[in-house]
Amino acid sequence: MRLPALTAFLGVILFLAGIQPLFPQGKGLYTPYGKNPVYQKGWIDFNKNGVMDPYEDPSLDYDTRVEDLLGRMTVEEKSCQLATLYGYRKVLTDSLPTPEWKNRVWKDGIANIDEQLNGYRSDVFSWPPSAHAKAINEIQRWFIEETRLGIPVDFTNEGIYGACFTGATLFPPQIGVGSSWNRELVASVGKITALQSRAVGFTNVYSPILDVARDPRWGRVVECYGEDPWLVAQLGLEQVLALQEEHRVVSTPKHFAAYSIPIGGRDHATRTDPQIAPREMHSLLLEPFRVAFTKGKAHGTMSSYNDYDGEP
Repeated sequence: MRLPALTAFLGVILFLAGIQPLFPQGKGLYTPYGKNPVYQKGWIDFNKNGVMDPYEDPSLDYDTRVEDLLGRMTVEEKSCQLATLYGYRKVLTDSLPTPEWKNRVWKDGIANIDEQLNGYRSDVFSWPPSAHAKAINEIQRWFIEETRLGIPVDFTNEGIYGACFTGATLFPPQIGVGSSWNRELVASVGKITALQSRAVGFTNVYSPILDVARDPRWGRVVECYGEDPWLVAQLGLEQVLALQEEHRVVSTPKHFAAYSIPIGGRDHATRTDPQIAPREMHSLLLEPFRVAFTKGKAHGTMSSYNDYDGEP
């Protein structure tokens, strides 16, 4: 049986693996790129068997590749592709792979590593950007070369103020950008965010925020484009297109859905059942997401933390 969420996620991972060589030449913990037999001309031997299996064949469509990969995965490997590992000094205790990793739960792979080395306090690899990129590449190589099926990791990160790591360009919050009503400006923000994120190894950016600001008491109004669903939809579309243009990074709009109307404007109330009529839900709160998915072809989404009408 296909699991829709897992199937979609593995499709994104294979999409990212085919964008460009993930591992530049140079010295590191592993054999320099190009000398390891895992890396063949035009394809990667993810399962290290010397044969181009369907999920390793970049000429095949993603559905075929995902179906083949799912058929090879154990329950443990599938479970790990539904999990997030937060980065160094958040949950992960190592900035680079160690021999002990072969005994950790991610020996069977992991869906994504979030916010890896993205702050001043993280590690010596947080700065300069070249060191940041090298560290992420080393981790990616470990998952491809040391796990059974070699499924690449999706390196995720925040992106609502621009690329989120030491030295990246910092932009105004979305309420400021949204006040310009300037599509080209938003597209520029998205492009720079994507280029800088990809340069250090991030493959997925949690952006744009498509919550429609309906209660000014809510603390995250500053992170919304505005109170008008048409404005939020149009500017959000520009951000999605700019992030994903030329396969830079995956755009993951958030928070799907009904996150921006907490009871009493209190942020902790975003985790509870909001009081929203069906018409308001569909015409106001879901509209930006509809545009992002149908016109922008956003590859991801982050779910909100609340339930709606009694359902999670």
